[in-house]
Amino acid sequence: MSESDFKGIKVALIDDDQNALETAESLLKEAGCDVVTAIDGFQSLSKVTDAQPNLILVDVTMPRLDGYKTCFLLKNNDALKQTPIVMLLEKDSVFEHARAKLVGADDYIIKPVTKDNILSSIKTYVVDIKSN
Repeated sequence: MSESDFKGIKVALIDDDQNALETAESLLKEAGCDVVTAIDGFQSLSKVTDAQPNLILVDVTMPRLDGYKTCFLLKNNDALKQTPIVMLLEKDSVFEHARAKLVGADDYIIKPVTKDNILSSIKTYVVDIKSN
C-alpha cells in the first residue's frame, strides 16, 4: 500500500499540544490525507461532527475534556459511532490500553507520533474506508 492510497482520506486530529498537532498534521497532509484539527475535546465535538472524517486521532491528555471523555462522546454520536478512533497515548501501559478500549477507541498510538506509526495505524482502516 503506497502513500497515494491515503489521498482523499479525511482525518480529524485532536491535540492540545501545538507542536504535536502541527507535526501530525504535516505527516498526514504529506501522505495525501485531508486533515481537520481541533485543539481540545470541546472544540472537536462540533468540528468532527461537521467534518464527518473517515478516521479520528485523539490525544489522551487534554485540559477541560480529556481524550477518553472526547472518545466516549464521539462514539456515542449516531453520526460518528462507526468512525474509527485512534487514541494518542503518552505511555504504553495495560491500564491505558484498557481504558482506551473501554471508551470505544479502536486502536492507539504511543507518542511521539512518527510517520511510520501514524500511517501504519491508518492503514488498518484504509481498506474499509476506501471500499465504502
